[in-house]
Amino acid sequence: MTDFTELTGEYTLDPEHSRIGFVARHAMVTKVRGSFNDFSGAINVDGANPANSSVQVEIKTSSIDTRNEQRDGHLRNNDFLDIEKYPEITFTSTAVRFDGEDTVEVTGDLTIKDVTLPVTVPFEFGGAATDPFGNFRVGFEGSVTINRKDFNVTWNAPLEAGGVLVSDKVVLEFEVSAIKKA
Repeated sequence: MTDFTELTGEYTLDPEHSRIGFVARHAMVTKVRGSFNDFSGAINVDGANPANSSVQVEIKTSSIDTRNEQRDGHLRNNDFLDIEKYPEITFTSTAVRFDGEDTVEVTGDLTIKDVTLPVTVPFEFGGAATDPFGNFRVGFEGSVTINRKDFNVTWNAPLEAGGVLVSDKVVLEFEVSAIKKA
C-alpha cells in the first residue's frame, strides 16, 4: 500500500519517458497501435487530501504516429482528427480518488475535436524514485475505452465481407513518468 502523502507536490510530465497511445481494431481482424509524440502536462498531488489533486494534459494532434505515413496523413485530415481546425486534444481532471492501495482514479473532461465528455481513467501507481540526475519521479499506467463517434470522429468504410474498416471503440493508453518540480 502506497502512502501518497509522501508524493505531495507539483509534477511535469516527462515526454521522453512517457507514452500516450491508442489501440483500434482494423478491418475487424487486427489491432493498430499508435501514439502521440508531442504532449505536455502537469500533475498536482495532494496526498493528504486527494480531492485537491489535479491533472492537465495537452496533446498535439499533428504528432499522431502509427508507423505508417499514409495512414497518419489520413488520421490528420478532416475524416478523423482535422488537425488544422483542432490542433490539440485536452484532458482536465475534475476529480481524483486514491483507493488506498496503488490505484488512482482520475475523472475529467476529455476534449477531442469539438466535443468534451467526461471519462474516468484508473491508473496503477508504478512507483517513485530519485533518478541518477537528482530528479524525483513518479510513474503511473492506465487506460480507458472511448467510442470515437462520441467525439465526432465518424469516418469509416464498409468491408465487402461485412463489418467496417475502423472500430468505433478506441483504447487510450497512458504510461506516465512525471518529474517533481524543485
